[in-house]
Amino acid sequence: MERRILNVGLIGLGEVAQIIHLPVLQSLPEYYRITALCDISSRLVEHLGQQYGVEERYTNAADLVRQEDIDIVFVLNSDEYHAECAIEAIRRRKHVFMEKPMCLTFEEADAIIAERDRYGVTVMVGYMRRYAASFVEAVKEIGGLDRIAYARVRDIIGPNHFFIRPTSRTVSFDDIPEAAKADRKERAERLGFAATGLAPDSPLFGVYRFLTGLGSHDLSAMREALGMPAGVLGAKFSQQQGSVFLTVLFDYGTFTVTYETGMDQQGRFDAHIEVYASHKSVKVQYDTPYIRHLPTKWYVNETSGENYKESVMRPTLTDPYTLELKTLHEIIAEKRTPKTTPEDYKNDLIVFKMIMDKLQ
Repeated sequence: MERRILNVGLIGLGEVAQIIHLPVLQSLPEYYRITALCDISSRLVEHLGQQYGVEERYTNAADLVRQEDIDIVFVLNSDEYHAECAIEAIRRRKHVFMEKPMCLTFEEADAIIAERDRYGVTVMVGYMRRYAASFVEAVKEIGGLDRIAYARVRDIIGPNHFFIRPTSRTVSFDDIPEAAKADRKERAERLGFAATGLAPDSPLFGVYRFLTGLGSHDLSAMREALGMPAGVLGAKFSQQQGSVFLTVLFDYGTFTVTYETGMDQQGRFDAHIEVYASHKSVKVQYDTPYIRHLPTKWYVNETSGENYKESVMRPTLTDPYTLELKTLHEIIAEKRTPKTTPEDYKNDLIVFKMIMDKLQ
């Protein structure tokens, strides 16, 4: 059967869209056609519209979703606007792909789910790490372990510019209205308070945003590999000039998981999940997503008698974003349910709350 090409409208044209989504979509012409672009920066829309040959250009998301020939809307803008843009698209009977975090509050998540069910469209959250071939294989291996004794989830990175500037060209323009900047700030404070009950000047207010940003990748992958934690045994957050770090100890009943994450000023990216059983350990190692074709590898260390074996696997050089978007097309074509649904994302909000409750 001939594959149907899906027309895509993109909302939000920042670094991730420029480095990842636009090039990946362009590399999959048998799957997708970039049909419309939207960003609050009119100069950015014009620049990328010319670069990618896209005629339909908008500065208002509500106008983009009204374009009749769009099949799916990619919500890639600032997360304070994710729920609003997704719901507007759903009500126009568009499928929706949303970059993480899907939203910031349970109320927003429930509203997205209700509208999706009402209009019968697909909504998928963009957790590309969970679509990496190495992760998929490692999860199968973890499921075959006799009994998990311990696990570690780690994500300690440096600023994105270390990886972006030497490898990619991105553009931005200083034409965002002051009123729009004020609106984003007000939304961030309002939604952050709704999620945490904390004032914006609270030291822990930023921890929640750190979790919804970098942390959401790690905790979502942890849940797929190991399930939901029973609770949090301890949590500690520290911040110094130029660095932030968070350590959490999760309770999984018969074992614990150490989660360590942070950002400092070093130009390296260390993100992995490692699971230990008595005679075997399984590890998935990620590199920066901003250099798309760096391979994601998985490792198995195993002892049998006196024999100790270390194995390194690289199932493919196809990057996780490409695998994710191919899967998205299959899901829509076959009317299947993605594994990264809004309901799945709500479990991340639950884990965020567990951590925040322990920190407070």
